[in-house]
Amino acid sequence: MRKIGKYFLVPAVIAINIPLIVFILIRLTPQPPVNKMEYARKTLSEARFNKADIYSEKLFGEANLLYDSAMLKWQNENRRFIYFRNYDCVELLAEISAVNAGEAIKGAKSNASNLIIRLQLKIDSLRNIITELGKNFTTYPLSPEVRTAISKGKFLLKEAEIDYNTGEYVSAYRKTSDSELLLRPSFEIAGTNLIEYFNSFSLWKKWTDKTINESKLNHNYALIIDKFSHKCLVYYNGVKRYEYNVELGRNWVGDKRVKGDYATPEGMYKIIKKIDTYKTKYYKALLLDYPNEEDNERFKQEIANGTLPASAKQGSLIEIHGNGGKGIDWTEGCIALTDSEMDAVFKIAKTGTPVTIVGSTVNLQQLLKR
Repeated sequence: MRKIGKYFLVPAVIAINIPLIVFILIRLTPQPPVNKMEYARKTLSEARFNKADIYSEKLFGEANLLYDSAMLKWQNENRRFIYFRNYDCVELLAEISAVNAGEAIKGAKSNASNLIIRLQLKIDSLRNIITELGKNFTTYPLSPEVRTAISKGKFLLKEAEIDYNTGEYVSAYRKTSDSELLLRPSFEIAGTNLIEYFNSFSLWKKWTDKTINESKLNHNYALIIDKFSHKCLVYYNGVKRYEYNVELGRNWVGDKRVKGDYATPEGMYKIIKKIDTYKTKYYKALLLDYPNEEDNERFKQEIANGTLPASAKQGSLIEIHGNGGKGIDWTEGCIALTDSEMDAVFKIAKTGTPVTIVGSTVNLQQLLKR
């Protein structure tokens, strides 16, 4: 019996310790950092939800790269024999990824907030530019290039506002920046042009004051055409009695220089002929004495100075006529009224009635305040 028991002793001991051995083997098996990888993944997902990939791009990119590196390292370790695996690097990469993703979330929220503020300021600024362009340059003859730039700038701003309202702030900011590159230079060009045009205001005021004073002294009617405001001002005895809207030559800014420039002249003129209904294609007309002596002298001087070619021809047949009310400047240099208003002006006008045409009856500062 002793001999037989001796042979069964070792297996018995082994059988009794199998659970212990299994436990030890399990304890010695390297465990992957599942929880930390999951935490890193969730933090990255939260960062993406907060648009950290847009508003905190660098930190988010680093966090994403670290997570991908951890996954790759994990896969590489899994190919090794189970007891030779080492997940320390995986764990470290996951921890750093989660930290960077958390910082990316904070940065995204802060950057998004700052971007929204900057975006609001930029949109407001561009809206103001569009408002000023609308107030002062709707009928102002600007070059086709400037008009096109303004149209494109307005369109981009509209798109930016749509993106802003839907939370697409980065897209909105890009579009406002593109809009600004079109609108701001256009506004500056228009403003510079306007300032240069109003350098003639002192002369306009001199003509206006003289016309009103003569109306008062002579107890007669006088017409003043304010080109910028597109108004025909009717004075009697030095007092303004009526005011009508007018349409001008489509290139009305500045004085008329040559035939076919579509400019409405500036100066002190008189009516030299009344043309009744059916005797003109424009319903009724009042022919002015353009060009007068001053216009002739200026034209000759420009030819002599070389600012106009010798072949240039001087314009003529400038009228106040009907067929207006189109809502645009369309004449070749004349002043157009609606037919009913033309009737009113035609009735009080006489041969010799003064007609003074100026760029504006108020200075630029007063105009902008309005």
